[in-house]
Amino acid sequence: MDDFHAKEPIFVQIRQRLIEMILRGQVNEGDALPSVRQIAGELSVNPLTVTKAFEALVEIGVVEKRRGLGMFVTTGARPALLAHERDKFLREDWPRIAAQIRALELDMETLIDKAATGDRK
Repeated sequence: MDDFHAKEPIFVQIRQRLIEMILRGQVNEGDALPSVRQIAGELSVNPLTVTKAFEALVEIGVVEKRRGLGMFVTTGARPALLAHERDKFLREDWPRIAAQIRALELDMETLIDKAATGDRK
């Protein structure tokens, strides 16, 4: 599970894994998230790195710290994360992807066909 890549800081990758847990329903509103120590131990990273990932989620309001109890998913976290992640995708990733689609002269039919079939050829 500690298959980190060098393109992004580790705390960003941990934050993304936590976001995916919430979006996939692996943890629900009101649920406790794994502890900083647990995640740090499982991933063999510094606890401060995990804390930084949690702080990023607290900043956008999808996780809250309950003193003495740990970190919990807030009410409305999933819809808030969907909106946040969609906006981030459209702002940061989509312009690059759209430019690549244009450069490769791909058409919508080809893209939809490949997406529907899962064909990677």
